[in-house]
Amino acid sequence: MSAAGGTDDELLGRIFLTRVLEPGDETGGRWVRELGWAAVVRRLRERGEPLPGVSAKRWAGLLARAGRAEPRGDLAVARDTGVRFVCPGTVEWPGQLDDLGDARPLGLWVRGGADLRMWALRSVAVVGARACTEYGAHMAATLSAGLAESGWVVVSGGAYGVDGAAHRGALGSGGATVAVLACGVDRPYPRGHTGLIGRIAEQGLVVGELPPGEHPTPSRFVLRNRVIAALTRGTVVIEAALRSGSLVTARAARRLGRHTMGVPGPATSALSAGVHELLRQDAVLVTDAAEVVELVGDMGELAPERRGPVLPRDLLNPAGQQVLAALPARGTARPEEVALAAQTTPDDAVARLYELRALGYVERHDDGWKLTRQAMISVRDGSTHR
Repeated sequence: MSAAGGTDDELLGRIFLTRVLEPGDETGGRWVRELGWAAVVRRLRERGEPLPGVSAKRWAGLLARAGRAEPRGDLAVARDTGVRFVCPGTVEWPGQLDDLGDARPLGLWVRGGADLRMWALRSVAVVGARACTEYGAHMAATLSAGLAESGWVVVSGGAYGVDGAAHRGALGSGGATVAVLACGVDRPYPRGHTGLIGRIAEQGLVVGELPPGEHPTPSRFVLRNRVIAALTRGTVVIEAALRSGSLVTARAARRLGRHTMGVPGPATSALSAGVHELLRQDAVLVTDAAEVVELVGDMGELAPERRGPVLPRDLLNPAGQQVLAALPARGTARPEEVALAAQTTPDDAVARLYELRALGYVERHDDGWKLTRQAMISVRDGSTHR
């Protein structure tokens, strides 16, 4: 696995800290911000005096964790399972996560071939009840399929119910989806979704803050939701009771200045009571993908109605350039045709096409992909395509 997170020292240092500090630990985040990751790692390794803001008892607990941390071992396990670690400030790091301040992840473990930063540029969270109704599952699947067909990446938590339906809807339409887990990305949870999460890793991305082998806990589920909210342009809630964890995601999105949306249910349904409470506040009612896109599409230059800034083609990695070159100068091509011309797999071609979509070079039309006007101008200016 390449050092996807800056220098080898920083990569290992931040991996070490993911073993010591819990996700969302704002005290630890403040240490890293004020003192730097290296100073924090050194203090923990050398069993020095407690850092500011912790009791002697908690410091002893952190030192015990530090004594068991083996970042090189975690890196080896990650390599064996096709996982990389992405550090803040590096090329693949989604800058919107910095909005979390001291609660920002120390880094992210990422499984899958796509570029996380590019996918996050055009992403929407779809979350809701685990014990959802048939209506909730149907709405999650159809809305997510519509978002994927419109070129948006669907982000959810990989859980039963609405989360699983959202992922399947995106996958079933040949689109892109990201699962943000509350455990190690090499340890799919729930176990009943092992096959689904494996498929997401092949066609999309599986992301998490916790190192390999770590198990989920109730607090980790809650803290995971802040990453879903920060990573995306907006959050859609489909079926949520008044104490649902999905509402935590929506409230985090609201605090971060993201759009919050809710799909209404029957007035008598306890599973929709939390959604209706959101709608009585400042969430926006949506009923399909078009309404979601209309809202989140106003958030920046990447909205469908507006053309984003032209980025130089030399910023593309070789794999992206190869897929771009595989598209015909006129008309559309199916992912299988693009994969054949680019000498890659259909899943990899789909991942690269969504990255190119985020950069404004290609657009999706039904089951096919075609060059945008921006890309064709680039061709006329000297680039070559078949």
